[in-house]
Amino acid sequence: MILEIDNKQVFASNAGKDLDKNKETVFLLHGSGLTHIVWSLTEQYLSNKNYNILSIDLPGHGNSDGPCLNTIEQISDWLDLIRDHINVDKISIIGHSQGCLEAIEYGSKYKDRVSKLVLLAGSYKMPVNQDLIDLADSGDKKAVHLMMKWGYEGSKKFIGGNPVEKIINSSREVKDILAVDLKACNDYLNGKEASSKIECPTFLIFGSLDKMVPAENGKKFADLIKNSKIEILNECGHMIMFEKAFEMREKVFEFLKK
Repeated sequence: MILEIDNKQVFASNAGKDLDKNKETVFLLHGSGLTHIVWSLTEQYLSNKNYNILSIDLPGHGNSDGPCLNTIEQISDWLDLIRDHINVDKISIIGHSQGCLEAIEYGSKYKDRVSKLVLLAGSYKMPVNQDLIDLADSGDKKAVHLMMKWGYEGSKKFIGGNPVEKIINSSREVKDILAVDLKACNDYLNGKEASSKIECPTFLIFGSLDKMVPAENGKKFADLIKNSKIEILNECGHMIMFEKAFEMREKVFEFLKK
């Protein structure tokens, strides 16, 4: 579906179903440089469980008009414009990696507008190696390889190739999208305070093999959020919604329906 936000088109995949005011609404937020496509194995499943699902392309990503927003705070406020546009009182948010930063910022700032948070492979702070930022800034596709080395090394290989490399597949996307996102993550400093202010039920899921956000860091993150629970998936790296899609989405559904 196409939404008009601030005179720009925003794409949100809705599993082919119109919004139903009698259902709970869930936003799915992708990670750095990615698009709604990463949620393909989650979106339809949750839609079939009787939720309104909006898998959103951030500005400048996928099918949404640009330019990209360059701070986590801006993205959080932009998400509330979407909530207001579709005329729902509350949303739940499932965020991956960078999407976790956006989710905790939203959950702390708009407490009365969020029902639940699900945070996948994220933390309250996500510093990015300067070499990786420099590579992305120059449009060098080595940035994607370096990022994925930390996300996947030691984890199982994907049949048909790494899906992230299929999404970020041009120098333009590396420079104009991935680089902006990486800098937004690196510059976000409000995560610890935001996490401590979250009041809604929160579910954190991590991969045991994730080198970007090690499980031990995940536990410290969970300790900051009062009403939270944590799950660590074995033999899983950073891209949980690909690597453990079926297990993850069932656990998420069990959390959402409580």
